[in-house]
Amino acid sequence: MTEGGDTPAAPEEEGEATPTENLAGPASRKPRRRWLRFILIAAFCLPLLGLALAGTVFLYGKYRFEAAGPHAESRVVMLDPGLGVRAIANRLEKAGVISDTVIFLAGVRFNRAEGDLKAGEYEIPARASMASIMRILREGRSILHRITIPEGLTSEQIMLLVEANPVLVGEMPPTPREGSLLPETYSFTRGATRKEIVSDMQEAATALMDEIWESRAKNLPFKTREEAIILASIVEKETGIASERPRVAAVFVNRLKVPMRLQSDPTIIYGLVGGKGTLGRPIRRSELDKHTPYNTYLVDGLPPTPICNPGRASLEAVLNPPETDELYFVADGTGGHAFSRTLREHQQRVREWRQIERQKDK
Repeated sequence: MTEGGDTPAAPEEEGEATPTENLAGPASRKPRRRWLRFILIAAFCLPLLGLALAGTVFLYGKYRFEAAGPHAESRVVMLDPGLGVRAIANRLEKAGVISDTVIFLAGVRFNRAEGDLKAGEYEIPARASMASIMRILREGRSILHRITIPEGLTSEQIMLLVEANPVLVGEMPPTPREGSLLPETYSFTRGATRKEIVSDMQEAATALMDEIWESRAKNLPFKTREEAIILASIVEKETGIASERPRVAAVFVNRLKVPMRLQSDPTIIYGLVGGKGTLGRPIRRSELDKHTPYNTYLVDGLPPTPICNPGRASLEAVLNPPETDELYFVADGTGGHAFSRTLREHQQRVREWRQIERQKDK
């Protein structure tokens, strides 16, 4: 015991931690654990947030891409050859059929259609979505223009129609030979050339003859395709009534078999005016007596070339004419013709027709 009765303090053992030191270690590790937990949560959640954001952007873009367009009426847009996707998008936006080039470009690229969009002239329907517009351009559904070539025109007359067409482009090719063009309605897109259309007409005429030549009747009084086209061109000019063509063809086939001269007024006209096609007045008596290679009142058989470009019906009529014994026909005053087997019958029909003409002149 020490003086004063105080008990001396026990000496501290070396190395033993004080209460303060025991509390400091665990407390200092808690912030580090919180930061680690935050990092782990962030590492897990951020990709999910990114995916959610990307999904939201995708759905919004898809909605905009498929939503109705801004234009209330259909509009025509011309996309020239060689335009890139961005230039196409700009052209569409300028035309007012899309409202966002970024969305359109994204949609095209998502659908891997960058190299599929075709040049052309397009009619974009009212309120068409960007998705619909992409499909239209991808399928190349450009506007089709048409040129109609009536039966019975000469090649020179057809070329005037081709030259006057405001949609076709390019220089005029040389006038094809008579009878080598098929009268028909031809479709084409803007930018087609006049040379291409004329070539299409020639190819169509050749293809038609290839189709119908082998099924021709036997014992026809001509041997070649060119002769068939010549006779068909005369039939074409003799009547504009489709139902009469086979009968008119039969008369001419019968005459060639006899043989008799064809005595066709349209051949006389062609001998006088050529490719211009029309005389603009009745034939004069002096012209009936004027010798040309096309005057079938004076020359035997067929003229040297077709006198126009015949259509399918006339070609089929001369290759498969009905069997008749008729050798004559004359106008009946109603736009059609009266047919006869004998010269006496025909002369009576002619008198009747002249009487009708005299009554018209009164």
